[in-house]
Amino acid sequence: MTTEPSTSTRSEPDAVARILAAAATLFAEHGYDRVSMNQIAAAAAVSKANVFHHFSSKKELYLAVVRGACNAAERLRTLGEPGGPVSRRLPDYAEGMLRDMLEHDQIHRLMMRELLTDRDDRFDRDLAERVFGDTFARLVAILRSAQETGELRREIDPAMVATLLIGASVFFFQSREVLRHFPDVRFAQDPSGYSRMLVDLLLNGMAATAEPATRKIRKDAV
Repeated sequence: MTTEPSTSTRSEPDAVARILAAAATLFAEHGYDRVSMNQIAAAAAVSKANVFHHFSSKKELYLAVVRGACNAAERLRTLGEPGGPVSRRLPDYAEGMLRDMLEHDQIHRLMMRELLTDRDDRFDRDLAERVFGDTFARLVAILRSAQETGELRREIDPAMVATLLIGASVFFFQSREVLRHFPDVRFAQDPSGYSRMLVDLLLNGMAATAEPATRKIRKDAV
């Protein structure tokens, strides 16, 4: 005879999802410091004890919210999968990263604000090691592997490439509303085009002899 799971067991994933959603909204609207666990519990329609059952502290809950907004695992898996050059998949990776920022606008703005806030070193270290560090390290490893196969230049520091790729995406995310008022900026309303131009520039530079990435991609596909 099969025993049905209890109502409380069945509702556990739903409770966690409600807590994360409530925390994401409150953190984004008010900032980390101005949100209490009581407020999160009330917004999620659960008890404060239930929140602490799943998350040991407000910082742990905040880190979980930020990890969820980053959504990088699947993009990195696709970028690093075998078969075909990384350069063919890098434009899609960059586009997906920027799209996630734009779709989770409030949370990413909160992240940027927190990164600029003067907090204790442990808080910054936790953000680096438990939220951004693994994603950054995996991206660097994928780029380094492409260097070892001869696809990318070996003398370029892959961490520098990763930094430029992420940094340029963050700049677009933060500045697009201002950029759209510049008459020479035609890509402010085209994040996909921006990401692909960015990757083309990273792969080929500005030298007149450089071959556009789109042309190289078509050659590789033949």
